[in-house]
Amino acid sequence: MHREFDFTGVLVPGALALLVASAAFWAILDQVLVRYAVYRRVWHPPLFRLSLFLILFCVLALASRRVLP
Repeated sequence: MHREFDFTGVLVPGALALLVASAAFWAILDQVLVRYAVYRRVWHPPLFRLSLFLILFCVLALASRRVLP
């Protein structure tokens, strides 16, 4: 489990920071995929979007475990 960090006196779980970061990356990537009409070639676009978000979240979580002690 990721450590908690202090944000203006409130302890915030580390997973929340990863969630916000992955949502930001996902929003940018989603706009790029919409611009190039990738979702027209996908069988189920909402499922593809959800799985893309989960993949980004897991990659960030695994990457942060290697970087952070």
